[in-house]
Amino acid sequence: MSYCVNCGVELDGSARECPLCNTPVLNPKEYGGYTAIRTRLSQAANESQEGRQEAEPPFPKEKGQVETVNRKDLGILLSMVVLATAATCGVLNALVFRGVLWSLTVIGACVVLWVILIPAVIYKGQSVYVSLLYDGAATGIYLYMLTYLTGSKDWVWGLGIPITILVTLIAELLTLCIRKFPRSFLTVALYLFTALGLLCMGLEILIDRYLAKDIALSWSAVVLTVCVILDITVITMLSRRHLREEVRRRLHF
Repeated sequence: MSYCVNCGVELDGSARECPLCNTPVLNPKEYGGYTAIRTRLSQAANESQEGRQEAEPPFPKEKGQVETVNRKDLGILLSMVVLATAATCGVLNALVFRGVLWSLTVIGACVVLWVILIPAVIYKGQSVYVSLLYDGAATGIYLYMLTYLTGSKDWVWGLGIPITILVTLIAELLTLCIRKFPRSFLTVALYLFTALGLLCMGLEILIDRYLAKDIALSWSAVVLTVCVILDITVITMLSRRHLREEVRRRLHF
């Protein structure tokens, strides 16, 4: 009766290797005794371990082996797509569909989109405040281009441009508060509620001034009241440390 020299399991007389641990079955008389067999088995195990270590893993050894897309190349690609869209629509409008200057809507949208892409893709080092000014200016130009479709410019100067200036100004102030003042979940919520109330109030004032020439707050007063209540709630939580920690713990932020 023979047994495996590695795990001790009983072996069949015709077995060439252990059915449990796959250790080769060697005859001591053929290999110079048990000591020689153990030495040979140890060498075989070491060779197998070295082979596994030298094998190339099926996954990359280091992170970042895939080359990232060049920001300049991506900016050129997006710019060419936007330019091609605007140019194609302009040519179609000039040569085929000549009835209405519909291409101005597409060209203006392309201008606004390209201006928004400048800080996001093309030139990331641009100041966020300058980016917001460019976005507002591009939106104003787009609205002015739409006047060639409507046949009137009164709504642009009386309503479109003032609303664009209002939104840009509130966006600039909101960005300034978030970047320069203490920033947390509660403080950002405070800034957003305040900006929303001011925006709604400003919109109704501009609309009333353009349509009725008389300013009378109605729906914006309701929104402003809700925002003031929320602001007072947030300020109370910010001023009371224990209350603030309790709210954070319960709301998981």
